[in-house]
Amino acid sequence: MDDEQIKSMDAFILLSIINMKLRDFYSNLEVLCEDMDISQNVLVDKLLSVGYEYQQENNQFIR
Repeated sequence: MDDEQIKSMDAFILLSIINMKLRDFYSNLEVLCEDMDISQNVLVDKLLSVGYEYQQENNQFIR
């Protein structure tokens, strides 16, 4: 997955994928983005466009 794919992907499918990866594999958003070599800003902006924000204390995107 790269930044262009994130921009074109359905936001709710992306939300599901990212929250699953955060839950099962990554301790925080920064580590996920670094490991997947994607821009944190692009990811956050895409999910914010449908009303979801990253909550560090829960390690997931929440409405």
